[in-house]
Amino acid sequence: MTDTEVKPAALDAAPPVPQRSYRFPGPGEALNVLHLEDSELDHELVVMHLDGELPWQLRVRRVEDEAGFLAALDNDPPHLILSDYALPSYDGLSAYRAASARLPEVPFIIVTGALGEEVAVDTLRQGVTDYILKQRLDRLAPTIRRAVAEVEARASRERAEQEVLSLNSSLQARLIEVERLRNTAERQSQRLEIQARQLEEALNMQKTFLAETSHELRTPLTALHGYLRRAEREAGGSQTLLDAQRVAENMTRLVNDLLQLSRGELVQGIEMHFMNLGKVISQVGRDYGVRATPENIEIVGDPVRLSQVFMNLVTNAIRVSGSPELVHLESSLRPGEVEVRVVDRGPGVPDAIKPRIFDKFFRGKEAGSAGLGLTIAQQVVTSHGGTLDVTDTPGGGATFRVRLPLPDEEDE
Repeated sequence: MTDTEVKPAALDAAPPVPQRSYRFPGPGEALNVLHLEDSELDHELVVMHLDGELPWQLRVRRVEDEAGFLAALDNDPPHLILSDYALPSYDGLSAYRAASARLPEVPFIIVTGALGEEVAVDTLRQGVTDYILKQRLDRLAPTIRRAVAEVEARASRERAEQEVLSLNSSLQARLIEVERLRNTAERQSQRLEIQARQLEEALNMQKTFLAETSHELRTPLTALHGYLRRAEREAGGSQTLLDAQRVAENMTRLVNDLLQLSRGELVQGIEMHFMNLGKVISQVGRDYGVRATPENIEIVGDPVRLSQVFMNLVTNAIRVSGSPELVHLESSLRPGEVEVRVVDRGPGVPDAIKPRIFDKFFRGKEAGSAGLGLTIAQQVVTSHGGTLDVTDTPGGGATFRVRLPLPDEEDE
């Protein structure tokens, strides 16, 4: 019984795939080969033809008889078995049956001097991996490579089959759970459908009411414009009449905005040009009796639309605070923008409501929302490239912050 070390060839084989307790060694590991052969010379020829031809370091162990062969199978299980077909006291087929009973996945290749065609076919039929004639040992290395590939492919198939079985078992358990959840979901879906219909009806009623109210308001506002123009012609221009006309125009624009929003449309009709933001803030403060301390700042915007923004914010602040004296308008410059703050000393806006306060049709007594006024304000500010948010006023209350971009120096 002898052991022979053989150097590996270039690492050109695919990584081995583990199979049960047996696997081919990876690159750099030794391939344990058991060679059943009574001729030392034939054994050396086999080793010589494998030298440098396989991607593993080889440890080739030779045994000469049945006892040595069975002991090697039990005590040092090989990765590959090479066997002569005819030995003085043993034969290749008997050796194959013994190996197959112990190590069914180990490739078994017969290496013999002569083998008739009928005998060769019979060995393959019984399960022998392959056979090589000693006169054609140049085929031994390719045959071993092919045997390795077949074992790896079989291992891959078996692993896939096990994964499929495991997946099927998991799917069965999931299907049972899905069926249970489906029954629960159906019951919940029925309840949600009822609630959705009720909500849709309420929203439709709200939209219908808003649209009809907007239409109804347009008629008296049109008449009011006519009376104001007549009064201007008869009595001459005065600041009081001009303020009344401006407020009437703002009301008309607000009614038109409400009508657009009730139809799911965005606020339209914004005309941008250079304007003095401080004058707009001062005018809103004067109209509603609110203290205003604005900066004298030029921006690009629509003064009528921005007046509407601050009017909505100020009226909300007065309503929740209870008095114009508790509301303050102020502004300050920031890098690249101007910030206008509507500060009130009312009850403030709860944190849970802040993310929804600008949503269309959201109404909240605590938030001071009328349902669409804040939505219109946010759309106008966004159309100007700015932002609108709400924070807590130190000491109590809410502060609505409007941030608008300053014109570029080249625009100025």
